[in-house]
Amino acid sequence: MQKLMPYAEKIAALLKSRNETIAVSESSSGGLISAALLAVPGASAYFVGGGVLYTRTAFLKLMNTTAERLQGQQPGTESNALFRARVVRELLGTTWGVSEAGTAGPTGSRYGYAPGHSCIGVSGPVEHAQIIETGSGDRMENMYAFAQAALELLAANIAERR
Repeated sequence: MQKLMPYAEKIAALLKSRNETIAVSESSSGGLISAALLAVPGASAYFVGGGVLYTRTAFLKLMNTTAERLQGQQPGTESNALFRARVVRELLGTTWGVSEAGTAGPTGSRYGYAPGHSCIGVSGPVEHAQIIETGSGDRMENMYAFAQAALELLAANIAERR
């Protein structure tokens, strides 16, 4: 977790200084994104909520969305990552939404992605998404790599907005 804290601290400082808020939708990172953001003292000033939406069922029910709204959303893509970030941001009424969904390993996904594949999305005043490929089947390493990539992208996007 210590490796994630410099990113979380930077994000927290920017969000607090601007009175902005964040919501998180994560999957294969297993809550590490939220945990890092919540580990910064004063997190209640910017962290509204989110969840580990590990399955399609969890995403549909907890994000109060429908299967029809998911049509055309290919898992493992940048457009899907942005969709997920937008949904959590809209649902929780925050300035920013960040999403992560991927395949931590040790095996690949049913969609044909190798372990170590994840998509990160940030939605807010600026939006970006990126695909992460670690090339590793190490589940725990991938979880941390996905969380770090999400925090890095979020920090860059918040800083870009200046």
